[in-house]
Amino acid sequence: MPNVGRLSTKDAVLFLCDMQEKFRPNIFQFTNIVGNAARVLQASRILGIPTILTEQYPKGLGPTVPELGAGHLTAHAKTSFTMMIEEVEKELEALGSPKQAILCGIEAHACIACTTYDLIEKGMEVHIVADAVSSRSQTDRLFALSRMKQSGAYLTTTEAVLLQLVQDAKHPNFKEIQKLLAQPSPDTGLLAFFSAL
Repeated sequence: MPNVGRLSTKDAVLFLCDMQEKFRPNIFQFTNIVGNAARVLQASRILGIPTILTEQYPKGLGPTVPELGAGHLTAHAKTSFTMMIEEVEKELEALGSPKQAILCGIEAHACIACTTYDLIEKGMEVHIVADAVSSRSQTDRLFALSRMKQSGAYLTTTEAVLLQLVQDAKHPNFKEIQKLLAQPSPDTGLLAFFSAL
């Protein structure tokens, strides 16, 4: 049976990558990217999906932005362009080595891409929330999405992730998830990319 990339709350972990203060003025669609990632984080909290948060050189690039709503999480500081540092590896082991990763954050062509390749090499299924990842340059962002897809990652959207995780309107948490879907996701400039696929 081919793997179709169906998300499951039992096997998933959410990765939130480097959504920090100093990036705010430079990242394409930063506000909308963080807003979408915040919705995925809220859904993960409702559905009991564990979350891993990193910050790239926080001493120089500042803390995670408050609107992400990740104040309850401990951020792993890093300098590498992958989230898969030793502390994160240990956290994954402690979580029982989940099989699926949901990725949100920045930058698509740097830390998101490097993390994706590392996770795929570990045998994990990677789901990139395309409207919750970005770069300074839209060109870098779109080519990174294409490159990660070539490597076997699944490209998806905020709303698709939320609906896949509950699967059914009868799900006990569906009403809470439905509230997160009240407003459609804002356009984050992906339509040009999609027409090129």
